[in-house]
Amino acid sequence: MPNYFTQDFHDFFIELAANNHKDWMDLNKKRYTKSVKEAFENFVEALILELSNFDTELSLKASDAIFRINRDIRFSADKTPYKTNRTALISKYGRKDKVYPGFYLFLSPEKCMVGGGVYFLEKENLYKVRQEISYNLEEFQALIDEKNFKANFPEILGEKGKVLPKEFQEDAKKQQLLFNKGFYYMKDLSPNIIFEEDAVQQLAAILKSAHKFNLFLRRALS
Repeated sequence: MPNYFTQDFHDFFIELAANNHKDWMDLNKKRYTKSVKEAFENFVEALILELSNFDTELSLKASDAIFRINRDIRFSADKTPYKTNRTALISKYGRKDKVYPGFYLFLSPEKCMVGGGVYFLEKENLYKVRQEISYNLEEFQALIDEKNFKANFPEILGEKGKVLPKEFQEDAKKQQLLFNKGFYYMKDLSPNIIFEEDAVQQLAAILKSAHKFNLFLRRALS
């Protein structure tokens, strides 16, 4: 099994954090291309292929999943131009659709994170998911209690609403997650996992435990 990354993947971002400006990036462009951009693309491509063994919707290119390293600084007080991490959203539609339930990957010198679900839902889609949960309380509870899923992702995350539509209030006494405005899960891992020969297989095995939860969300939003 190939090693996709060298230590320079981490070293690059450590140095970038201390030199976050275009002049430094221009001087290190070849290094960025080899140690970061190409390495991450190859890793994500291999991860997509591994995930497609159980999530048959996945046929996207790595480039369609990976977010840009450039930060959007238009409305930010922080004007540093580059992110000090690499991220990807792996789903049928990739990074172009942040609502469609898929898998998320975050790599930095500080940590590796994997997860998925949906981070935030607007009113219409939120109603659909709440309705699906309300109609299928036992199925939903079984999904989040499933042994492997719960071991990897013990908590469903998401911003909480203060007021629920009346039709969900009774069921919310049984399932507090109906108050959520998002339904996502995340697991922190050692940043050095990316140097292990079976890193792709390890991450795919973790995410496989969440596949049925994603399917539930996709069904709700269909």
